[in-house]
Amino acid sequence: MENVHLAGEDEDIYSGFNEYNPFFDTEGLENDEGFKQAVKTSHGRRPPMTAARKNFAFNRAQVGTAAGNRLKTGLTSSMGRPTTGIAVDASGARPMTAVRAAGYSSTGRGQGFDPMNQASKGPAPPLEMKNEDSPEEKIKQLEKQVNDLIEESCFSNSRGELSLALEKAKEAGRKERVLVRQREQISATEQINLDLTYSVLFNLANQYESNEMFTEALNTYQVITKNKMFTNAGRLKVNMGNIYYKQRNYPKAIKFYRMALDQVPVNTHKEMRISIMKNIGIVFVKMGQYNDAITSFEHIMSEQPDYITAFNLILCYFASGDREKMKRTFQRLLQVDLDLEDEDKYLPHPEDKHANMVLEVIRSDTLREQENEKKSAMEKCVMAAAKLIAPAIEQSFSAGFDWCVDCVKQSPYTELANDLEINKAIMHLKKKDFSQAIDVLKSFEKKESKCASVAAVNLSFIHFLQAEYSAAEKYAEMAMTSDRYNPAALVNKGNCLFIMGDLEKSKEFFMEALRTEVSCTEALYNLGLVNKKLGHLEPALECFLKLHAILRSNPEVLFQIATIYDMLEDTPQATEWFMQLIGIVPTDPSVLSRLGELYDNEGDKTQAYQYYFESFRYYPSNIEIIEWLGAYYIDSQFVEKAIHYFERAAVIQPNKVKWQLMIASCHRRSGNYQQALETYKYIHKRFPDNIECLKFLVRLCSDLGLPDAQEYATKLKKAEKAKELREQRATSGTGSRSGSARRGVRGGGSADGEDHQRTGSADSGRGGSGNDSRQNSGRGSARRSGRMRAQLPDANGPYEVNDQNVGKQTRWQATIADVFKHFPF
Repeated sequence: MENVHLAGEDEDIYSGFNEYNPFFDTEGLENDEGFKQAVKTSHGRRPPMTAARKNFAFNRAQVGTAAGNRLKTGLTSSMGRPTTGIAVDASGARPMTAVRAAGYSSTGRGQGFDPMNQASKGPAPPLEMKNEDSPEEKIKQLEKQVNDLIEESCFSNSRGELSLALEKAKEAGRKERVLVRQREQISATEQINLDLTYSVLFNLANQYESNEMFTEALNTYQVITKNKMFTNAGRLKVNMGNIYYKQRNYPKAIKFYRMALDQVPVNTHKEMRISIMKNIGIVFVKMGQYNDAITSFEHIMSEQPDYITAFNLILCYFASGDREKMKRTFQRLLQVDLDLEDEDKYLPHPEDKHANMVLEVIRSDTLREQENEKKSAMEKCVMAAAKLIAPAIEQSFSAGFDWCVDCVKQSPYTELANDLEINKAIMHLKKKDFSQAIDVLKSFEKKESKCASVAAVNLSFIHFLQAEYSAAEKYAEMAMTSDRYNPAALVNKGNCLFIMGDLEKSKEFFMEALRTEVSCTEALYNLGLVNKKLGHLEPALECFLKLHAILRSNPEVLFQIATIYDMLEDTPQATEWFMQLIGIVPTDPSVLSRLGELYDNEGDKTQAYQYYFESFRYYPSNIEIIEWLGAYYIDSQFVEKAIHYFERAAVIQPNKVKWQLMIASCHRRSGNYQQALETYKYIHKRFPDNIECLKFLVRLCSDLGLPDAQEYATKLKKAEKAKELREQRATSGTGSRSGSARRGVRGGGSADGEDHQRTGSADSGRGGSGNDSRQNSGRGSARRSGRMRAQLPDANGPYEVNDQNVGKQTRWQATIADVFKHFPF
């Protein structure tokens, strides 16, 4: 109790709390010289203190701290605060302070912050260098190389460099095997990276498949699927099924598809199971097992319907002939939801500028393009299905189309109804039922502008085909009124003007159609034809060359380019383009004959014969080709072979005596006089008034010593007198000039007549024959005909040529020249 003090009534229990330490007295700072000096220097910082200072001055009372039984005095600051951490006596112990753990030391403020006491230990030692020769480091580097090779292989495949991608994949496989062996050497088999092994094998199989090395790809896939350590590897049997599908091994493809289907869980991978079921259905279609395919497609339609599966199902029902199911499936096709967003979000907002800015961005973005592609594919399936089943679901295709149109009008795709109506009219056109097509198209005249324009274009086309050019022009103008920027309407208008002979105006419409749609191939082709017709060959060539850049393998375009080069007399270019054309249409006789003509004009008879013979082989009724081949064999001294072609010409034109005379002349030149005599007798029997035949009969009978020579001589005189009488009558009736011209024409059938008679024979021989390609190159034919006529000998020589009257010619040249009298060019 002695230590217990009880407060009295007069004592203040809160006394002493208002006392304060004189060190915190700030009222006397203005008289503190040390503080003033500190403020004046170093922006108010105190001068550094060192442990060497021993004597300190106190501005105020001395304050000490107790440490044991010793009294130590500290240095007071300018504010009267006692210093800490600096011992007055070096032998004394340091007083305890609260800031020791923060890193402050008694050595003064000059040292840096060092809470971990690292200054006394010196600088940190350098990092240890990696030992690149260690097995672990080599394995890490090898793993990195394998991953890099896999990436390079994938990138090469995406760029289309398939061979390089395969090489990279093989190299990755080799390095991965080296990696596995190294792990086995250091007894680290538990660290083998199975994911890396799987990636290497899977990439290698893909690259084999891309390079169409299907056997190697299948072997690689089997290595993966047989390894139980690879989880979910059984799904790769889908890829194996795809390879068998490419190899047309459909039973094995179905087998592997079904094995893969068993490996896919039902609940968690529904999308993948649907895709595999689609593959199975398509393979059954390829095999012709439509009932099995129907089973697969119906399962898909019940689980997750889509328009492609619905279309395939319609095809299967069409193949099996089930009308009702075709109708029902078509209706299900129209009910398929495409999961597209509302089209209203793409409508402009007149008052919301921010919404319009957003609309400009999303109107042509990738998502919008995907939506348009999906919608376009759906519409294409609907149109194709309607055109397919329309003739099969009803008694007539017109009634079937009407049923499809009614279904479409009740579906979300009502805008397709008008397109189906147009297709109905086109089907009538294909069946050449023009009246029905016109009735269907005329029903669009009062509908919306786009449909009316399409209908008017088709009506214009129909009337153009029927040569009703005024009606075609009328409907073309209607189409232009409905849609001025319809290139088809402008082309039809230009076609009508072209037929009517107004080439300049038709050219304007074709050019306007090209300005409206640069890729309008019809306008570009017709513009080239107009320029060619006007004689503007360079602009025409430019049009067809542009068109060739769009339609690379179009034979009509190639033919026009080659023809224009021929008209420009650029033979090398014309030959090159005709060669390209033959590569596309190798059996076209007119193209082959044109190419032969080009080589003939250049003097290359061997190449000309090759192409003329090919043309004759595909079209053996062309008189000009037969004529040229006969002349070629005569020129080559193979007269017997020429007889074959002249006999064919006589079959084609049996009423022309020229071919019979050529046959007889060939027999005579080959030395077969008996056969020649029989042929001349046959000719005289069919054409008793032919003077040339009688002349040859007189000469042959005289040379052979036959008594019939006098008889044929008498007939020859009568025929000559009859000819003179006819010429006199003609001369007295029409005048001497016209009479002489008529004599030239009348001599067309002669074999050894005068020069003007041979010319008339050449004209008559070409009058009724020829083909389209020759009509387009009259200049080349004229060059050839003139050259061949220049090679003909004088017709006034004797019938039988011997060594005395050959002159400077050799015997065979004179013989061929005599035969050429019967072969005008």
